Amino acid sequence: MFQSAAKTLSVATTTAATLTRGTSFSIRRYCQKTPATLRVSEAVSGAKLGANVKVQGWVRSVRPQKANLFLHVNDGSSLQSLQVVASSELDDPLLTLGSAVEVTGTLRKSPRQRQPFELEADRIHVVGDCDPVDFPFKIKERHSLEYIRQFPHLRCRTNAFSSLLRIRSEATTAVHSYFKENGFVQIHTPVITSNDCEGAGELFQVEPSSPNNEEGEKFFSVPAFLTVSGQLHLEVMSGAFSRVYTFGPTFRAENSQSRRHLAEFYMVEAEVSFTQSLEDLTKWGCDLQTEHEKHLVKHCGNIPVFVTDYPYDLKPFYARDNLDHPEHTAAAVDLLVPGVGELCGGSLREERLDLLKARAGLEDTYSWYLDLRRFGSVPHGGFGMGFERFLQCILGVDNIKDVIAFPRFSHSCPL
Repeated sequence: MFQSAAKTLSVATTTAATLTRGTSFSIRRYCQKTPATLRVSEAVSGAKLGANVKVQGWVRSVRPQKANLFLHVNDGSSLQSLQVVASSELDDPLLTLGSAVEVTGTLRKSPRQRQPFELEADRIHVVGDCDPVDFPFKIKERHSLEYIRQFPHLRCRTNAFSSLLRIRSEATTAVHSYFKENGFVQIHTPVITSNDCEGAGELFQVEPSSPNNEEGEKFFSVPAFLTVSGQLHLEVMSGAFSRVYTFGPTFRAENSQSRRHLAEFYMVEAEVSFTQSLEDLTKWGCDLQTEHEKHLVKHCGNIPVFVTDYPYDLKPFYARDNLDHPEHTAAAVDLLVPGVGELCGGSLREERLDLLKARAGLEDTYSWYLDLRRFGSVPHGGFGMGFERFLQCILGVDNIKDVIAFPRFSHSCPL
């Protein structure tokens, strides 16, 4: 049997064979070894050193010389690009900045100190070409964040913005890890809601775009909006789980194009039961204007500052009344940070049913909220942190539009 198989294999790998005069059969290379496909992050760390490998990605730079061709290729798996060295015979007019390529060759140690490994190419295939004249980014130019912001569909291909997105991804993982390690249960709070948690009226209303609906008919039978906060839904869940959090998109119909505001942004929000102190919230971290916030931070030495005990009438209905007349403040707190202003906002929640019932109209609009106080209510509180502002703070990025993949703000929704 083995002799028969060997004979078949030998015939199958023959370069050409004539069966009869003028007749031949096709070649089948059963034992030909295909190159291992590596990500750039694996290649630059020396995986499969000395082996025949294949790398796929986009060209970040091209440097043709008389005898050799040098490319830098990146597939997004690493900030560092892989240097590809090839014979000038493999040069191709389609090899330009931004073109997609598939490169096969041998991974070797590089004689250059900046990059310990490089790919000696024996084949370069241009998968997708890129016109260097029309492509908005140029090899030898440094592009500002303001410039690349004009191209929301292409800016992820730049080193600057791709680095920001990598950090955003790592920060997202860190947020989830923190809450998991501290015993919080993640809740997917709804994006569509019938409540206005903040009471500021900056809501996007949700209705079907189909013209078939009868005039005045509402899809949900009640007015529905994109959420401005998941807090009220977290309060529901805090009646069953003592520590809950959510991390998702929120929406504000705020007609602003400032460097601090977006119409769609991500919020990290948490709610903790059995807490009666603002200090339990500031372990994490009057409506002040931006100028006031900056002044307070600067006055305190450009360090993060907690502002507590706001006037009661400036805070939403759920903030706990301190009952400190005549000042009459609420047990609320904001965290102000340099360069950004307000980063976090939180409060103890009003758990006393009689005080909530005294709020005009609350029993009609939020009867379910009062039920939470009727059935096993406990002192609790929580906070919300704007994730994009957090990234601005830790990275020193001036404009909030540069820390989110697709910024949405008034008069701008290009994709």
